[in-house]
Amino acid sequence: MANSFDLGAFIREQRRNAQISVRQLSRLAGVSNPYLSQIERGLRRPSAEILQQIAKGLRISAEALYVQAGILDERIAGGVVVDAVLADTTLTERQKQVMLEVYDSFRKENQRRQTDEALAAEMARRAAPSNDAFAEAVDTIDDLDDIDDAGEARGAGADDADPVEPVVLPPLAGPPMRTTMTRHNPRRLP
Repeated sequence: MANSFDLGAFIREQRRNAQISVRQLSRLAGVSNPYLSQIERGLRRPSAEILQQIAKGLRISAEALYVQAGILDERIAGGVVVDAVLADTTLTERQKQVMLEVYDSFRKENQRRQTDEALAAEMARRAAPSNDAFAEAVDTIDDLDDIDDAGEARGAGADDADPVEPVVLPPLAGPPMRTTMTRHNPRRLP
């Protein structure tokens, strides 16, 4: 949290950068000259309303003064949009605050949606049965097809072909499911 001296020094620096005197700022902000001088020297801690008036007189964002005063936490991700809204002199401080709140709520909603989608995808991946046993079974069936195709290419009939041993598939990991597999068309029953 910033102390009063840091706030006063910040206001003095902003006033000097704007090349205006304490009296001019006092008139622009509607704050008495002695009170403004005490704020700059760190002897007084102004309210949020007074800070808003000073910010208006300095033509800076009231949020910047609120951060210096410790009223607001500094935003980590300002970004171009936030900077543009804060720099717009045609908007009031309240309008800027409302716009930034709406913008922030949209960003949080989108982040929440992305997190939910990623979580759902991860849960689906974890719930899916292991594909190793299934891939092994498909490879075995493909090997049998290749053997069968080779026999047909030689002109061998069913009587000439070597007998094929039945294939015993290992159980699949995960919840049991009903399947019917044909030689060429593996499919899953509901």
